[in-house]
Amino acid sequence: MPPTSTEGARTIAVVDDEPHIRETVAFALRREGYDVVEHPDGLTAWNAFDQRLPDLVVLDILMPGMDGLELCRRLRAKSQALPIVFVTSKDDELDRVLGLELGADDYLCKPFSLRELVARVRVLLRRLALLESPPSHGDVDDEKVLRRGALVLDLQRYSASWNGAAVPLTVTEFLLLKALAGHPGHVKTRRQLMEEGYAEDAYVSERTIDSHIKRLRRKFLDLTPGFDAIQTVHGLGYRYREAGDKDDPDA
Repeated sequence: MPPTSTEGARTIAVVDDEPHIRETVAFALRREGYDVVEHPDGLTAWNAFDQRLPDLVVLDILMPGMDGLELCRRLRAKSQALPIVFVTSKDDELDRVLGLELGADDYLCKPFSLRELVARVRVLLRRLALLESPPSHGDVDDEKVLRRGALVLDLQRYSASWNGAAVPLTVTEFLLLKALAGHPGHVKTRRQLMEEGYAEDAYVSERTIDSHIKRLRRKFLDLTPGFDAIQTVHGLGYRYREAGDKDDPDA
């Protein structure tokens, strides 16, 4: 379903079997001007979505009846463009990975920052609108594009390509890659990456950053076996290495 004409009029579905979380998230989104519909479980949501899709879905994974993973799978069969954000508990790493593989755009771990959730929603809806808007006929604004050899980051659409092939990144993955590629050769600590990839009050661990980096590498390795532009600097963090840069013995 195409987005409505204004961001404030867009409809967001919140699907969670915990009433307190569902109501709190819905309140925060309504306060930002969105229309919000609430669903207490996956099956109820699917019955509603079968009639009309919202503009974005905030989706819990662990729910009775139809869980979030199955609902995500069904939604992706109906629409490849619909933004989906998972909210999960900290211990559900496997489910988060499965959710991303099924096509979720991003995830947040409970307890999560409402400000962070709202920020993710804004970015995803803005990215969707830009992707669906007619291409401009003028020259590409280089200030909105970051180029690092085979890597091209569209800073406005939050999209990436490698050797001309699109790389499907979550918002978080894009922000982390931008932080690394923006300063090739410079080491970014996990703390620095947390600050650039998340809002100040987000609940993020170093392990979460490592998981994001691991998935980033996997996505590029799927396109180019032997991809090694994102390097680990043991005891410090990560850095982006452009082709032609000398290897560091610590990497």
